[in-house]
Amino acid sequence: MPLVLPLLLAMVLFCVGVYGVLARRNVITLLMSFELMLNAVNLNLVAFDAWRVTEATGQTLAVFVITLAAAEIGLGLAIVLLLFRGHGHVDADAARDLLEREEAS
Repeated sequence: MPLVLPLLLAMVLFCVGVYGVLARRNVITLLMSFELMLNAVNLNLVAFDAWRVTEATGQTLAVFVITLAAAEIGLGLAIVLLLFRGHGHVDADAARDLLEREEAS
């Protein structure tokens, strides 16, 4: 299979993920968009590894990226649950108001 086909698919996945991050304000949608971008990176790693045909370094890196994505989703969902329990919404714009302000003494 030519290298161009997986790279085009990865480009489309990454562009859809970037659009989801830039256009949506729901935190769950943002997390899903980050996952799409990480899957595009994984597809690129495996495609270049199959194209190079020497060692399985691309596949090994893809496994590490999958592990990182699982940790990111676990932490992100914990933050989303705390945000929803505390404020009743999962809007990313409204979550910016949750920053602690420094009190002047």
